[in-house]
Amino acid sequence: MIGIPLRDNNPTVRKPFLTYLLLIANIAVFVYQLSLTAAGENAFLRTFGAIPAEVSRLQNLHSLLTSMFVHGGFWHLAGNMLYLHIFGDNIEDLLGHGRFVGFYVICGLGAVISHILFDPGSHLPMVGASGAIAGILGAYLVSYPRAKVLVAIPIFIYIFRTFWIPSIVVLGIWFLFQILLGVLSIGTDGGGVAWFAHIGGFVLGMILVKFAHKPRQDVFQNPEEW
Repeated sequence: MIGIPLRDNNPTVRKPFLTYLLLIANIAVFVYQLSLTAAGENAFLRTFGAIPAEVSRLQNLHSLLTSMFVHGGFWHLAGNMLYLHIFGDNIEDLLGHGRFVGFYVICGLGAVISHILFDPGSHLPMVGASGAIAGILGAYLVSYPRAKVLVAIPIFIYIFRTFWIPSIVVLGIWFLFQILLGVLSIGTDGGGVAWFAHIGGFVLGMILVKFAHKPRQDVFQNPEEW
């Protein structure tokens, strides 16, 4: 990623209440995790995280869904929720509330399966909403490539400047970064990051949005008006 996305200039018509509910649900689960002891949280992660070696044997299949609402730490949660907040409202607006939920879940499931296919013997629990949110990013890229994203880019230590950058550049670089790190992670534990879940979710989102709804022309206004 070239920087930290802060917001976009792509207006919506529908209130994205399901995006807000997803944000609340993920945060609520994490707050619950904070109340657990170290042993309790480890058990929680292994129960509700998707463990490839178990899912490959058709065990604990509930974790395909529950893993999307569990996070491994504050920054893991914060990063995912930031992207969901910025880009989720536009995809919910585009698809409608009902289709958005189905889209989110299918992208999340596809992302988990992508990770399992590349590392079926892993006993590390996979957690996080990253795969489902990657689907949203893929859908945003093909639906609103000309929308602008305000990005904070580090110039020096603790010094940032903000720039309005087309979403096709911001999300395209994000996707290429996932591919690069995914390839480099082959044969390793990937540094604890399920890169192929991100890749699978992103590609699935690009494809599914074409079938779920015919994207309207992306609309964005002068950044100074926002």
